[in-house]
Amino acid sequence: MIGEKIPHIVFKTRVGDEEPIGGGCPIGGVWKDVTTEDLFGGKLVILFSLPGAFTPTCSTYQLPGFENDFEEFQKQGVDEIYCSSVNDSFVMNEWSNKLGIKNVKVIPDGNGELASALNMFADFSHNGFGGRSKRFAAVIRDGVVVAWFPEPEATETVTDPYGESSPENVMGYLKQGK
Repeated sequence: MIGEKIPHIVFKTRVGDEEPIGGGCPIGGVWKDVTTEDLFGGKLVILFSLPGAFTPTCSTYQLPGFENDFEEFQKQGVDEIYCSSVNDSFVMNEWSNKLGIKNVKVIPDGNGELASALNMFADFSHNGFGGRSKRFAAVIRDGVVVAWFPEPEATETVTDPYGESSPENVMGYLKQGK
């Protein structure tokens, strides 16, 4: 994985949706295609992916952790931090809004194309999730993976491994000046 270029993928994103007066599902926006080149080209970025929006580890530790440490990541030269999941844009946007995320940008990998291209697509049917992304993080410079942090496979006793892809672990790598 290290040294490999992220392949060309088009993500179907929603922009401009707003909650209607009186509440309800955000509407009124438009679809916008965003490519891997748009996201990763010419920048130093962190990409992390997780099994699903609104899930415990993802919502309690991983996404908020990267959000809370955003300024420190910028001090290490990181331009952007992206969170991907095999969820659609409506779900990813609402999850980000619900958690008050302002700095980390979400990538809706609704068809699992990014997870598949990185060999991280997995069958989570045992949890009723269907196909999802395994948890990982990567440091990407101008579209090329320079550091790779996949979580180990789940076991009977550790059903949701988390640590390798944590903000603290990625920060440790960056602080080593690699």
